[in-house]
Amino acid sequence: MIKELAAVFDEGSVKEKMRKRLPHLFHLAELESSRAGKIGMQVGSVRENVINAFLIYKFGEQNVETEEPITEAEVDVKLFGKPISIKTATGKVPASVKLIWTVDAIKAREFSKRYFPSCDLIFVHVNWDSEGGIYYIPIEVQKKIFVKLGRGKYIKLPKAGTNPRGVEITKEALKTLMADAKTKKILIKWTKTNIEYNPYKRWIDLWDEE
Repeated sequence: MIKELAAVFDEGSVKEKMRKRLPHLFHLAELESSRAGKIGMQVGSVRENVINAFLIYKFGEQNVETEEPITEAEVDVKLFGKPISIKTATGKVPASVKLIWTVDAIKAREFSKRYFPSCDLIFVHVNWDSEGGIYYIPIEVQKKIFVKLGRGKYIKLPKAGTNPRGVEITKEALKTLMADAKTKKILIKWTKTNIEYNPYKRWIDLWDEE
């Protein structure tokens, strides 16, 4: 557990800011990642940037490493030198949280056989017009639940004959992780506000510069 991060989840001012700002920023992330009304897969990366920006805002740029190699399957950021994975999911039941993205069924099976939780997890459950939240799930909680449930109940492989998009955490495992006593959470009411968004404005402004 990263004590500094765990402590933040108990700060009243942080809870208030998360509840006020995170829905707005994630709504912007969706608008930025949309085309013809459809949200693209790149929204995950934009949301990740939002969380990374919060870590930098709270702990200082010198304590946050965001330039993690793409070969690191789980690690998205390091805080005080300690690795963290950032995952987000949308919907009433966050049932689809990828451990790894791959279209190769063989690689998916190989990953599932050797997988064991290796870093802390920040999970954001986006649930528009209802309640969701942001969760800090320490590595020790993940390891405990993994051992308790077993590999078969913790990891979900894509069904045979379908287009495999990756290896997921099962719904049962995710719910158990979220409910654990050592998991830190800030519950959030996900409400969208009216935003006038023009994806070209900042680029036009840059073209307009001398």
